[in-house]
This record gives sequence, C-alpha cells and structure tokens, in this order.
Amino acid sequence: MITAKPNVGAQIEQMSFAKPGSDARVSIGQAKDRWTMLFVYRGKHCPRCKRFLNKLNAVLPAWTDVMDVVVVSSDTEEKAAADMAEFGWDFDLCYGLTEPQMRALGLYVSSPLSEAETTDLFAEPGAFAIRPNGTLMLVDISNGPAARPDLEELLDGMKFNIDSDRPERGTA
Repeated sequence: MITAKPNVGAQIEQMSFAKPGSDARVSIGQAKDRWTMLFVYRGKHCPRCKRFLNKLNAVLPAWTDVMDVVVVSSDTEEKAAADMAEFGWDFDLCYGLTEPQMRALGLYVSSPLSEAETTDLFAEPGAFAIRPNGTLMLVDISNGPAARPDLEELLDGMKFNIDSDRPERGTA
C-alpha cells in the first residue's frame, strides 16, 4: 500500500509518542514556541540507524540551539529502552509509532525480512521539519536505510530557512 506524500505547508496531524521508562509523552503537530525536527528511524534492528543517531547525538547541541529534536520508531518500549541504555542518547527517544501514524506522515512501511530483524511492520527513515504553528515545512523520506540526510547540511539549511522565513518548496 502506497501512502500519499505529506503536504508541506499543511498542518501536520497531531501525534504523541511515549518515552521509555517515563509517563511523559512528546507531541508534534500542535502550536508551540519552537520549531521541531522529527526523525523517524527503523528501530533497534537497524545498525545504519544507530550510526545515524550516534551522529545526531554528537551534534545535538547545535540542533537544540535552533529547534526541538524528537526521534521515534515503531519499536516496543523494551527495545527503545535497550537502545537508550546502550547508547545513552540525549535526544527525546520515543517508541510505539503506529502504522496509521506512519501512513499519515507519508513514510514508506516495510515488513520484516525475518524474525531476526523484527516481527512487525516498521517505518523506513524520515525527517520532518515542523514550524511552531504545527505546519510541515520540509520532508525527507527514504524507502530504505541507506539514504539519510547529511545532518550538517540539513541544519545549515534549516537555519537559513528559519532566519529568512522561507516558504515551503515543492508545492507547485
């Protein structure tokens, strides 16, 4: 099942995600005072995701100077907690992304290749820049683990977009 592309410039669906070991939830899509960058990763089974998230964590202070950073997968709380314990990431790591949420974000959704990988459907990677008013400014989605945005270039571009109050692109 193919899902339609997300509509940049439109209000993103309100969603909230659980954080492992906490009753706290992280929400997107509602008005707030800062930009948000949402990164979707494949899950605990993906070594490329770990490399990408380790790189993100290394440059996280530069990101959080500009915007909130939220990272989510469809993993269970146990898998997310295990990753957090192993890697000690400083960003908001969330779990439990549902298939309807994946589809609402326009993500590619994959079935596991084997039970050694994982046992349920999961989202392929995505990055979503969300304006303070809850509208979607920028989307980067992939249908596999090998294509990821360059974090330095993405942050530099987002600083330019924010400082220059640039409009959404790709709307023609």
